[in-house]
Amino acid sequence: MNAGNRMTRKMFGTDGVRGLANKEPITPQTLLRLAMAVGQRFRRGDHRHLVVIGKDTRLSGYMLEPALTAGFVSMGMDVVLVGPLPTPAVAVMTRSLRADLGVVISASHNPYFDNGIKLFGPDGYKLSDDEEAAIEQLMDSPDLEPAESGDLGRARRLDDAQGRYIEYVKQTFPRGLRLDGLRIVVDCANGAAYKVAPTVLWELGADVVSIGVEPDGTNINRNCGATAPETLSERVVATGADLGLALDGDADRVIICDEHGAIVDGDQLMALIAGEWRAADRLRGGGVVATVMSNLGFERHLGGMGLELVRTAVGDRYVVEKMREGDYNLGGEQSGHIIMSDYGTTGDGLIAALQVLAALVTRNEAASEICRVFETLPQLLRNVRFGGGAPLDDKRVRDAIAEGKSALGSGGRLVIRKSGTEPLIRVMAQGEDEILVGNVVAEIVGAIEQVGGR
Repeated sequence: MNAGNRMTRKMFGTDGVRGLANKEPITPQTLLRLAMAVGQRFRRGDHRHLVVIGKDTRLSGYMLEPALTAGFVSMGMDVVLVGPLPTPAVAVMTRSLRADLGVVISASHNPYFDNGIKLFGPDGYKLSDDEEAAIEQLMDSPDLEPAESGDLGRARRLDDAQGRYIEYVKQTFPRGLRLDGLRIVVDCANGAAYKVAPTVLWELGADVVSIGVEPDGTNINRNCGATAPETLSERVVATGADLGLALDGDADRVIICDEHGAIVDGDQLMALIAGEWRAADRLRGGGVVATVMSNLGFERHLGGMGLELVRTAVGDRYVVEKMREGDYNLGGEQSGHIIMSDYGTTGDGLIAALQVLAALVTRNEAASEICRVFETLPQLLRNVRFGGGAPLDDKRVRDAIAEGKSALGSGGRLVIRKSGTEPLIRVMAQGEDEILVGNVVAEIVGAIEQVGGR
């Protein structure tokens, strides 16, 4: 099953299973069944099977963690609980511990009342669409085979998981470089990186100003983090910092702001890293992998360097798949998911930030000078919440989309898609003319709202 027909799955979206906590499918009983199905799918061979389970700081994690643990243990699999830890850290720990599975309990950038499950195979990569479809079929099957009473798994906590990840991340920073003399504001979104991110920056020598490091179970991503970088910008300016970085709730994405508080998105960060790596003869594949949402200015900038921008469907899993197919070592999303296959198997906001900081130190220039790599073309994204049905199949919406494509012409881009994690339709347009882009988006959004918006 490929990215184009992923919607045939019922539970899984673009990034695992996600929904309102304690409502289907994010209920203890359903996730226990999910764990059993995943366990059976990955119960291969006679060795003692192991599952690593991490989570972010949401209140519902206390409910979902034991349900998943019970499901895996019932299938005869041992479980290692690592507690609050970034999603990329769980991928790292899965490989490091030679585990058969990695599980993250997180809804990433969503508010606290949502939660979700992300799954990693023994190689540290997120599961394919085919694997997810097979797991869904097993959940509905009477053929699950729990372990015998004497063969149940065991669960234990791994106390040094955070320390292991901190050292792993520090090893990705170029040997011989330090952050001494730099003041850095880090916004951890009251999420999974609230301990590890400030520690990494401090141990590398920075003067660290930490915000979003007081999780209470309900304040994850609330007016902070990568989806609300205004708080970061204000603190950077107020403290005279050299740079600010904002992670999201599970720390797999990063948004940066320069010393003036100006926001720098994932496209600009990938362009910066691509330039640095190409100069050092480190960039593989002849380009960068990104999604259909990335800015046309980024594509043109790479083209001017003789590099290609390879586009995929939205979702960092699809970026990773294309990277592996073409041996690219850099890819990501405009939202700040940046995947560097030299260092990891999934987006890692903290490691990506260190690559930017390495350029800052090496070039001895201000963030405002190195982070504005290309001129962004006018781009507008609006989200329309809908109450059910299929608004995109309605003739009025189809006509509005067709008219928008015609108006933008060959020099523009129009992307209309359902969110894989929320009941939203995302309408994005890019082009040379900012007013035209705005009008195209407004017309399509208006048609969707007429048909099924709420």
